[in-house]
Amino acid sequence: MRFLSIYKTIERTTPPTPQEMANMGKLIEEGMKKGWLLGTEGCLPSALGARVRRSDGNINVTDGPFAEAKEVVGGFALLKADSKEEAIELARQFLKVAGDGECELRQLYDANAGPDQPACHEAAAVALKA
Repeated sequence: MRFLSIYKTIERTTPPTPQEMANMGKLIEEGMKKGWLLGTEGCLPSALGARVRRSDGNINVTDGPFAEAKEVVGGFALLKADSKEEAIELARQFLKVAGDGECELRQLYDANAGPDQPACHEAAAVALKA
């Protein structure tokens, strides 16, 4: 199974220290070698970004920084895990290195798994409850 881990944190005004970069580099290298990390990227400050929103047929663009947000997306990782529980453990390991914040984990749809994959049935059950 593949999971998207979206890292949300309070936006920093300073770049990571060399030690923080080294610690994260070590975790990334380990994850790539062991095969549980498929890809990862960090985000530049929200001041360089924009939000594009569609509502009632209108598209609005808001340039950063996003001062109203308590937390912003700081980066993401694509994880390979055998279960949701394993993905949670990988997120715990990441947060020990990254520091304060949260990881939102979302299992990715696998078109090759077909309609019998458990996630499809779970998603359908959740949708029916809504």
